[in-house]
Amino acid sequence: MKTTRTPQTAQAAKLQTQKRRTLVALASLLFIGTGIFLSQQAHAQNYPTRPVKIVVPFATGGPADNYARFIAQRLQESLGQTFVVDNKPGAGSVIGTDVAAKAAPDGYTLLLMSNTHTVNETLIPNKPFALMKDFVGVAPINYSDLVLVVNPTKGLNSLADVIRVAKAQPGKLNYASSGPGTPYHMAGELFKSMAKIDMVHVPYKGSSGARTDVLGGQVDMMFDAVTTMTEQVKAGKVKAVGTSGKVRSDVLPEVPTLNEGGVAGYEATIWLGLMAPKGTPKAIVAKLNEAVSKIASQPDVKQQWAKQGAVPIVLNPTQFDKYLQDDIAKWSGVIKSANIKLD
Repeated sequence: MKTTRTPQTAQAAKLQTQKRRTLVALASLLFIGTGIFLSQQAHAQNYPTRPVKIVVPFATGGPADNYARFIAQRLQESLGQTFVVDNKPGAGSVIGTDVAAKAAPDGYTLLLMSNTHTVNETLIPNKPFALMKDFVGVAPINYSDLVLVVNPTKGLNSLADVIRVAKAQPGKLNYASSGPGTPYHMAGELFKSMAKIDMVHVPYKGSSGARTDVLGGQVDMMFDAVTTMTEQVKAGKVKAVGTSGKVRSDVLPEVPTLNEGGVAGYEATIWLGLMAPKGTPKAIVAKLNEAVSKIASQPDVKQQWAKQGAVPIVLNPTQFDKYLQDDIAKWSGVIKSANIKLD
């Protein structure tokens, strides 16, 4: 007997065919996805197989450069491959960061970054990159307080002296920084805003030039990292009038904080971290995060950094991304409320 298909049975058959095709397509996607994942895992297990470049968008000699070289050496020992530091300073870190943003997202180019980058998200809106769009967080490294130092020939022996002169003669005093948007610049702008004083910002292309001119008396003062300026303070080459943390620095315990010195609520630090171009395999990011976290957690590293006034930061990639987002929001609020603009 010949079977006649009704419209209902024809529709059912069509639905069954569509279901089979959908299942086949999903299975294919799952197979492809699993293949990609396994490929990335295998790639990460072998990573790195050639030298890795760490782009440092700051000049040589400053904390960012010093810690980049320290981390590079320790990563080389840990992962068995060369890690090369490539300094590309200029434009408040924008030049070097743009180079890193345009690099292949394969784990062989990393960016050494600081809170300069989270500041620049608001301070320099027309950059050729966006931090959280063009990069992924790899790992934080450490943070340290800043210290406001004055050339000893200027006759400014305390924070009160600096504030008194700045209020009496607006624009007379000046302060150096390693460039627009750097933690040194923002610490100075925050100080000006909170103390309600006027000082002239003198930007340099790196912290070394700024530091040299403060030591030589060409510039009155600067905020610098305690990790690099403590030796000069103890040698009497500069006068420390305040540190920037919530509590006194362990390496300069005799120096009061700016909060103690009359700028209530003042706090500014410098922190460092590693990022990678967006699209870098998650397995490689995870491997690097684990390696950096282990380095920062080693007792000898903690001890060495403590002597320099630096404190390790250990976060996983997800936590570091939130840390970055929060810091962007923090400095955005400061910049807008104080109406801070580039010189």
